[in-house]
Amino acid sequence: MKGIYFINDRISLNGLSKEDSSRLQEESIKHYILQQKIEIVTLNPYQVNDYYTIPHALLYDLKKEKRGLDCLIHYSPLVLEDFIYSYPAKWLILKSFFTDIIQVENQNDVNVQKVI
Repeated sequence: MKGIYFINDRISLNGLSKEDSSRLQEESIKHYILQQKIEIVTLNPYQVNDYYTIPHALLYDLKKEKRGLDCLIHYSPLVLEDFIYSYPAKWLILKSFFTDIIQVENQNDVNVQKVI
């Protein structure tokens, strides 16, 4: 399975600092990626991180690449909430590039939610 992951580095989760929130997201997602043996795809050779922090940049790179992937992985609905509500049409286009949108907030539980 091939995928991309998103980390919102501008949000505070569970009362944590932004830095700790970013670290929580990254550690949780990387654990899930290793557990599920997901290959992370790099669309833009110039991107600094293995992950995206700006949904608009991800959408731009996906449109440029013109191919779909198996999954977009994110921590929780809160990390994409602002983008989804501010740009609903762009969210529909963005998620159309992926077979599954996976949130890993409760990855320690047996059930990891798939959001459609």
